[in-house]
Amino acid sequence: MGSPKSLIGLTREGLKAAFADAGVEPKHLSMRAGQIWNAAYVQGATGFDAITTLAKPLRAEFAERFTLARPEVVTAQMSQDGTRKWLIRFGPGVEVETVFIPDEDRGTLCISSQVGCTLTCRFCHTGTQKLVRNLTAEEIVSQVLVARDDLKEWPRAGRNSDERQITNVVMMGMGEPLYNFENVRDAINVIADGEGLSVSKRRITLSTAGVAPMIERAGEEIGAMLAISLHAPRDDVRDVIVPLNKKYPIKELLAACRAYPGLSNARRITFEYVMLKGVNDSNADARELVKIIGGIPAKINLIPFNAWPGAPYECSDWERIEEFGEIVNRAGYASPIRTPRGRDIMAACGQLKSESVKARASDRIAELRSKEIVRMPH
Repeated sequence: MGSPKSLIGLTREGLKAAFADAGVEPKHLSMRAGQIWNAAYVQGATGFDAITTLAKPLRAEFAERFTLARPEVVTAQMSQDGTRKWLIRFGPGVEVETVFIPDEDRGTLCISSQVGCTLTCRFCHTGTQKLVRNLTAEEIVSQVLVARDDLKEWPRAGRNSDERQITNVVMMGMGEPLYNFENVRDAINVIADGEGLSVSKRRITLSTAGVAPMIERAGEEIGAMLAISLHAPRDDVRDVIVPLNKKYPIKELLAACRAYPGLSNARRITFEYVMLKGVNDSNADARELVKIIGGIPAKINLIPFNAWPGAPYECSDWERIEEFGEIVNRAGYASPIRTPRGRDIMAACGQLKSESVKARASDRIAELRSKEIVRMPH
C-alpha cells in the first residue's frame, strides 16, 4: 500500500478525492470529509483513534491509508520577549523556521512558503540560503498546527476559540509566496476556512517582494491582505537591495498594487520598509516614498534593520527612523515603527534561515580549521 497519505493541507475536494480512491462510497464522501476536517482543524487530532465520529473499523482502515501526523520539530526556542521560534523538518535537508510573536492585542504567526529563497534581497538572511524547494500546502498548514500544538490551543488542552493566542497569520517567513502560488493559495484557503482553523482573511497577510504579474491573481484567488516589501522609493536603490526590482521596477509594481482586487481604506496595502543606515533613510527618501504611493490606500511599516552575521548594512539610528516616520505620517499615512522582536534567538524580521544550513556552514569551517586550511589571525 505504501506510506500513508497525509490529509493535512488538502482542500475539501482533495479530501473527497482521497476518500474516493480509498473506496468510500460516493454518498458518504462529503460526510467523511467534514468529519476529518473537524477533527484535524477544530479538535487538532494527530491520529484517527480519537475521532469518535468514525466507527472503529473505519478508524483502523483510515489509519492504514492516511495520516494526520505532524512534521518533526527539531528545536523550539523562546526569546526573552516571549517570541517563539520553531525549526521544523519535513525531510532530509527540508527545514523551515516558523515564528510566533505575542502582543497585548494580538498573536501573530509568521509562516514560511519555501525552503530558502531565490531573491537574494541584500538585507535578508534567508536570501543567503539557496532555494531548496517549494513547500506543499500540507507543509504550510502544518506550521500552523505545530504552533497551535505547542501553544496548547486545542479543545483537548482546555482552550476555546475566545482564548486563542494565534489571531493573525503572516506569510512573511522564508521564501517568496507568489513563486509558490498554488500551494500558498490552497494553504491559506484551508487556514481561513470558517469551519476549521478559522483565521479570517482580514487577519492573514501575504507579503511579496514584488512579483507584479501575480498580484492581481493573488487578490482574485487568495484574497488575503497584501504586503509589499518595498524598502526604497527609487529604482537605483531598490535594484541593489531587492534585485527582483530589475525585473519588475517600482512603476510596474505600484501599478499592480493600484489594481489589487478589493483595495480600499478598509483593505489597505502594507508597504514594508526596512531602515538601512545611509541607504534609504533620508528625509528626501521619505518625501519620495509618499509621493510614489500617492492614491493607494496604504500604511507603511518602518522596520529597524535586524542584523545577522555578515550582514552588509547597519540599522538607521532611532532618531532618524522617527524623523522619517514623521514625514510619512504628516503625509497622511500610518507609519508604525515595528518593535524588533526575537532578536536574541534570530527570529526577527529578515533573520530566518534553516538552522541546518547554519550548522553545516559551522561544521565546514570547523573541518577546515582542523586541517589547518583556514588560518585565523592571532
